[in-house]
Amino acid sequence: MYIKVKKEVCTGCETCVPSCPFDAIVMQEGTAFINENCQVCRACLSVCPEGAIVEETGEARIETEGFDQYKGVWVFAETRDGKVASVGYELLGAGRGLADKLGVELAAVVVGKGVISQAHELLRWGADKVYVAEHEELAEFQEEAYTDIVANLISQYKPEIVLTGATAAGRSFFPRVAARLHTGLTADCTQLDIEPETRMLLQIRPAYGGNIMATIICPDNRPQMATVRPRVMKRLQEPRDGKGEVIQVHVGNLNVRAKVTQHVKEVAELTINLQDASVIVSGGRGMGDVKNLDLLHELAELLGGTVGATRAVVDEGWIPYRHQIGQTGKTVCPKLYIACGISGAVQHLVGMQSSDFIIAINKNPDAPIFQVANIGIVGDALEIIPLLIKQLKAQKGMV
Repeated sequence: MYIKVKKEVCTGCETCVPSCPFDAIVMQEGTAFINENCQVCRACLSVCPEGAIVEETGEARIETEGFDQYKGVWVFAETRDGKVASVGYELLGAGRGLADKLGVELAAVVVGKGVISQAHELLRWGADKVYVAEHEELAEFQEEAYTDIVANLISQYKPEIVLTGATAAGRSFFPRVAARLHTGLTADCTQLDIEPETRMLLQIRPAYGGNIMATIICPDNRPQMATVRPRVMKRLQEPRDGKGEVIQVHVGNLNVRAKVTQHVKEVAELTINLQDASVIVSGGRGMGDVKNLDLLHELAELLGGTVGATRAVVDEGWIPYRHQIGQTGKTVCPKLYIACGISGAVQHLVGMQSSDFIIAINKNPDAPIFQVANIGIVGDALEIIPLLIKQLKAQKGMV
């Protein structure tokens, strides 16, 4: 048994909305809609003056005949200090591939103050169309305002896929957008693809502590929404001609109940930025002792990079959490990643396997890290790293 609203009968009077003790009745496009919260308590059946709410036999069915209204792939391009964050360009690269497979347009949505200047860059790096929402009060991220703007745009233009970065901002407001639209949201995706027969978005992410990779679909609702980890997708290798349409969105009164008065950056943010580093020297339990991490710091300094670590090293207290790379830490994509004494558990691989070039040093020739490495060195990291340091110093004339 399930409860259904006859759309052709419903007048949108909203009389039924307060009757539901489970908040299962909402208004969509001028008519009532029964969502997944319905417990079939039947409290609404006698309330509707038009008799539009009825009880049906059998299993509840989600109506999908309206899916053909949803076309296109959208990317929310997060801004920081008035400029599009790198994750926005990464998502454009991924979105371009999805849009081409579906044969649809790729659009970017940018929200903020003075961000119209960023529209051309978004067109150059993959977008066919850019929606720009500007307002004085959007200079800083505002969860409620962003939710209203993005949800309203999606309701109006109906894209079939919407993506954003799994950043602090994306994780904060995107679930609200999905709830507002009564659709699903897959968080922290590391891969995206299209199922050719059904045109469904395949949303792939680690599950069960990173021990498996789960493929998640959203067959019954649109749009299909996902947050994507920064640094796992690649931006386009070459910019395009920058031709496309820029649509300026009217922003009315904002629903803002909180105000950002100040940003305070942690000192570590100014000195350690793993996600933007071009060279990372990372250590695992195979380094043996906290004092041996000095070798990693020395090698990283010679290469102009920074130091990363596995969760095991962080849990031992050898290095602060801000250095952790992997499923429960940062996802990175440097030009060069040197893994020292790291066996290559899947939880760590998820965070670094998209690096451009990987060098692995491990005593165990069967270590999983060698499966993703471009160069594998079988040996003791405590013996090999000093040799690398000596060679680099000799090349720099420091010996």
